[in-house]
Amino acid sequence: GKVEGCSLQGFEDATGLKLIDANGIKDELPPITTFLNRLLALTIDLQNVLFAAFEQLLSARIEGAIASGTYDAGLETLLAESFVVADRRVIYTHPGTGAETRLLTIIERRRNRPVTLDEALDRLSDSCAVPLVNERSGRAAVQVPAPSFMLDDGEIERRVRLIRPMEHNSLPLKMMTESHWAEADRERFGTAWQAELAEVPEFTDSTIHMVAGLLLPIWKRLPDESTRVYRLQTDARERVIGRKVSATWVANVLAADAPKLASDAAFAALMEGRTVLDLSEGLQLRRVRVMGAYRIELSGFTDTMRDRLRTYGLFSEIISWKLRMFVPTDEGGVEVLAKVLEHYRIERIAEREAA
Repeated sequence: GKVEGCSLQGFEDATGLKLIDANGIKDELPPITTFLNRLLALTIDLQNVLFAAFEQLLSARIEGAIASGTYDAGLETLLAESFVVADRRVIYTHPGTGAETRLLTIIERRRNRPVTLDEALDRLSDSCAVPLVNERSGRAAVQVPAPSFMLDDGEIERRVRLIRPMEHNSLPLKMMTESHWAEADRERFGTAWQAELAEVPEFTDSTIHMVAGLLLPIWKRLPDESTRVYRLQTDARERVIGRKVSATWVANVLAADAPKLASDAAFAALMEGRTVLDLSEGLQLRRVRVMGAYRIELSGFTDTMRDRLRTYGLFSEIISWKLRMFVPTDEGGVEVLAKVLEHYRIERIAEREAA
């Protein structure tokens, strides 16, 4: 309802697409192909308005995917200072040929390449760049303008980018006034930048998981949020081609009985929207959207469970004449979730595409 030049009602009347129900924005929106086809029936002026809004949203999603490492650019060769296979397990053997599907745990070592002080000072030659020092942590950053984003509700959000020795972050401009970042002179900025450079190690090690070997027979068992394929060569000159999988997926596959997931990790995975937890006694936890806000919903409960679940800290609402129960999403949510998982164990961890 915030796209300039096209109201929500006007959009629904022109396209015949209904986006709102009694709970707010629908959980299941029309597919993108339907949206694009309906636009072809509109006037050129209205097409231009909606395509401009669509392009801004698409650009925001692409930049977010690149920042989070989920952007799919096809087959990619991973490069690093070192790749060492720390563990390998056979998770499937083809009955006819004996070909194997292997799960590899690989230690990746990358050389850190921080932004030098000279490079940071070069950035400050731009009149729009601002040297900052965090009053709480003492860290330094260069603030530069970043492209504005159109949010899902159509609001335009002005953003800035903070360039730091080992990372670049974009954040809303209004958040800067609430943060501890403050403009500093060049001498103080340079001292803080050099101090942080001195703490940066030469290398950083991380763990990645890859499924390699025979993939087609188990393709549907692999997580479906990304089908991106990678290749790399280990220090032992072993060539690996396969798909990356998350630690959650690995924990689910390798669990001898019930998969293990700590309550804080489970809470974070649920809030991210990629994970569905199936619990004992037919319960299920997943993220849903209710009245325009994301919540963690517990479904599958019976009448006899309601009082117990309320004592754990869950709250209930009647929505469309149906009682629904939710885990709080504030700072107390982890504790409430821990009580639920203590009494109803995790039986399955499923991954879904993030909403």
